[in-house]
Amino acid sequence: MCSFGHNGVFNPRLSSVSVIDYPESAVTIPLMCLQCEDAVCQNVCPVGAIYRDKNDAVVIDPAKCIVCKLCVNACPLGNMKFSPITRSVFKCDLCGGTPQCARYCHAGAIVYVDPHEDSDRKKRIADQFKEAFSEVKS
Repeated sequence: MCSFGHNGVFNPRLSSVSVIDYPESAVTIPLMCLQCEDAVCQNVCPVGAIYRDKNDAVVIDPAKCIVCKLCVNACPLGNMKFSPITRSVFKCDLCGGTPQCARYCHAGAIVYVDPHEDSDRKKRIADQFKEAFSEVKS
């Protein structure tokens, strides 16, 4: 749904949702931007192209982005992406407040929770993900 909603095509390379597959245990985990409170991608952007929108989503202003890819390298979870097809950097922007991945995930593996609800719990979970995936990337 992600690539279709943003680009009009079903293409996993254009999706902001990554999938980690553990075939030995038959487990598949969707992974997308956690909209970090202290977003490293935003902090490293040399031109201020990454900012928080009205929905508290960390988003990219394509008019300002110089495609230096510093944000891609800085994201501890690997959720900033570069598309060789569109020659642009992209990430989850929460679809403007109504994430289509959550809307169409009938299994309930992807859910959208308002950023202001239970924020302490979400921060703890996000920190655990960052720590775990930093170890995996090393």
